Amino acid sequence: MFHSIRWRIAIPYVILIILSMLGIGWYLSNFTRQIYLNDLENELAAEARLAGEFIIPLLNEQTDPQEIDTLARRWAETLAARITIVAVDGTVLGESHDDRSTMDNHSRRPEIIAAAENGWGSSTRYSQSVGDFMMYVAVAIQPEGELLGFMRAAVPLAEVQENVRSLQRSLAVATLGVTLVSVLLALWISGRTMQPLRELTQAVAEISEGRLDGMRAIAGSRPPPRDEIGQLTHAFNQMTAQLSAQIAALQSERSKTNAVLSVMTDGVMIVDREGLVQLVNKAAETMFGIEHSEAIGHSLAQLLRHHQVFELWQYSQASNQPQATTVEAGLHKQYLQCIAAPLGQAMPGSTLLLFQDLTQLRRLETVRQDFISNISHELRTPLASLKALTETLQDGALEDPPAAQRFLQQIETEVDSLSLMVQELLELSRIESGRVPLKLKATNPCELIQQAAERLALQAERAGLALQIDCPSTLSSVLVDPARLEQVLVNLLHNAIKFTPSGGEVRVGAVEEEAQIRFFVKDNGVGIAANDLPRIFERFYKADRARSGGGTGLGLAIARHLVEAHGGKIWAESEEGRGSHFYFTAPLI
Repeated sequence: MFHSIRWRIAIPYVILIILSMLGIGWYLSNFTRQIYLNDLENELAAEARLAGEFIIPLLNEQTDPQEIDTLARRWAETLAARITIVAVDGTVLGESHDDRSTMDNHSRRPEIIAAAENGWGSSTRYSQSVGDFMMYVAVAIQPEGELLGFMRAAVPLAEVQENVRSLQRSLAVATLGVTLVSVLLALWISGRTMQPLRELTQAVAEISEGRLDGMRAIAGSRPPPRDEIGQLTHAFNQMTAQLSAQIAALQSERSKTNAVLSVMTDGVMIVDREGLVQLVNKAAETMFGIEHSEAIGHSLAQLLRHHQVFELWQYSQASNQPQATTVEAGLHKQYLQCIAAPLGQAMPGSTLLLFQDLTQLRRLETVRQDFISNISHELRTPLASLKALTETLQDGALEDPPAAQRFLQQIETEVDSLSLMVQELLELSRIESGRVPLKLKATNPCELIQQAAERLALQAERAGLALQIDCPSTLSSVLVDPARLEQVLVNLLHNAIKFTPSGGEVRVGAVEEEAQIRFFVKDNGVGIAANDLPRIFERFYKADRARSGGGTGLGLAIARHLVEAHGGKIWAESEEGRGSHFYFTAPLI
């Protein structure tokens, strides 16, 4: 409660009111009591002087003390006070309430001493005989300047005390009422004063939670006051509006930046001067197989565990210049170009690391080099043979008709091989460019498989292989170009027969899957090495040239493009020494 400014304002205010009322009550109580005592003192003094005038003759005539006692009791009844007549030497000559013979000498009583010196005196003290506080007033009896004795009047102060207590009770009730009113007033005033501050506090809390419209909504419910708090509210509203606009702009820029970073194929990291990662995008997470939560705030060296990248960052930090290198990193041994660039004034001490994946470019470069090497190899053999045959004929073989005829037949064979290669290249080029129109129609998959198997049945028989067909008659029709799809099956069957030793088995068939038919050609031949398997559908690529036979190396490339032209997919599964399984799909009608 005491941590609230409202109570810190109200409580001192209430305490001040209470202390003020208590002070006023104490002062009024004492002041009233003193007035009562003064009035009573003056009244007793007047009564004592009056009584003293009547007793002068008795003191001069040496009157019997009994008569003086009787007179004292009479005056006591009349004045409602205790009357004591004291001689000059302090002897009690008359007493209205006690036996004077048993009373002490009164010469040392304060009121008697004061009366002897000043003509009258008073004293307030506790009376043992009466059992209460009493006010004593004594006046000197001294006609014509001669002191004859003292007349003392006394009354109990119970009535005065009761009057004072009554006043105190009234003051206490008034103090309680004023205190209650002051508490309510203090709470109301502090509440009114604190309302804008509470609204400001609520607005600050909302801003800390990211909600920037709370302050304007609260302040807009009524006009702000014109005092200092109102000025603070107005300034705070202006600050909130500006802050809201700036944050909205920053959020917009941040959203754009995040959108760009999230769709970038290049990996991006920002590393501070301590080598801790401050930002990483999805591409970088995928490249290095890391999670966003484990990347932010962690060391670059600990996160990537690649000395070349870390050294590149160090060189860039030391030289304050961009640095670049090519590294092999990542889960899949990717070739990455890494660029480290200091961010300068934008983010002092921080460095931008950009990772560009060159794996596909490196692969395409390898494919291009292999293509050139393969086509050079394929052309070199027939051209060398043609060159040798031609030179032989020029050297005199034309004079030997049987030899010349044999050489001409070999030249024709080599020219046919070159023509076939050129024809397949042209066909592959046309298929890749989409210039080969497909004549799609509903076709029974089993008919395609049967026709392809019949075309290669004699070849399989000559190779000593068993050719099996596995095609359920319940298969749905496919929407394909029958001639082109049969060409794919023939190519796959031809390869299976070529690379399966005598006594082996080749199976061809199809199964129906969701919205497509999956064709397959399986053999138990020599198989394909795992390193060669991803590249067997490239042009001129031969897994093993020593056993590749006389093919051009374009058959599987043509098959892949024909299957993809139908909207299907082709792939192979193989284990070296245990045969190969080729699959491709075709859509249902």
